[in-house]
Amino acid sequence: MRDSLFLEWDNMHRWEGIDEFVAIAAAGSFKAGAEALGLSTTHMSRAIAALEARVQAPLFHRTTRTVRLTDTGRVFFDHCSRIVAERDEAIAMISEGGEPQGDIRITCSTAMGERFIAPIVRRYASSHAKLRISIDLTNRLVDLVGEGYDLAIRTGELAESRLIGTRIASRRLHTCAAPAYLDRQGRPGKPGDLSRHECLVGTSPLWRFRRGGRAESIRPKGRWRCNSGGAVAEAAIAGMGVCQLPEFYLLPHIASGALEEVLDDFRPDDEPIWAVYPQRRHLLPKISGLLELLRAELPAALARQA
Repeated sequence: MRDSLFLEWDNMHRWEGIDEFVAIAAAGSFKAGAEALGLSTTHMSRAIAALEARVQAPLFHRTTRTVRLTDTGRVFFDHCSRIVAERDEAIAMISEGGEPQGDIRITCSTAMGERFIAPIVRRYASSHAKLRISIDLTNRLVDLVGEGYDLAIRTGELAESRLIGTRIASRRLHTCAAPAYLDRQGRPGKPGDLSRHECLVGTSPLWRFRRGGRAESIRPKGRWRCNSGGAVAEAAIAGMGVCQLPEFYLLPHIASGALEEVLDDFRPDDEPIWAVYPQRRHLLPKISGLLELLRAELPAALARQA
């Protein structure tokens, strides 16, 4: 019995100072952190001193005017802030009927994020006043777990086993070039013919094709490479070569005649769009509610662009 009580006390003791540490780091001072928690600055100082003794490292650089996290403190804060948020969310799931609340950090490619994801997420935030949402639009492949993201929107094949992916929509790929370029260089009859063409390369290192039941990929080569699909489409319109891009970049230009589709008989299967998240994050109301909205609205939003 004594050992059990000691273990219970020890487990509770491990949490002491965590809330104080997160509040001070978030507020930028001991006084502001104390006000946020409704505690005294004396209590905050003692709690941080005890916490630093337990972790055997300083967490703050202190001067008479400023408080800054040490390198150890920054790493510790990233983990502790998430632990505190998830604890509060777990309590809220029970006490407030699972209402979405708290922070959501999302990463998505720039073009898809601006055109499609941000408007949907904005409507989600407007419906839930207790949510705080941050969207990072980047074409860089973000480490969700290491960088503390809740959700990523990705396309194509998923490789990272630490993550769970839910398919929320699909998008069609088209291969195009300007009519003037094709008149000058000839129209490719099969994917292999692209080796004799200037290929305008975007973020994907491989172009995909399918004929009947057989899929194939080629590695495009050319003098123009850019991580912006819009810039690649503009290069194609300017007659610089052939591109393969999602249809929302290309359909208006195909309709206007500025671009001509090629290799239509070899068009690949539609590319999946995934919501990707660390394991168990989808169980939180704030994530499950957003996933439901994305599945409901993203396919329609993509179709309207088409």
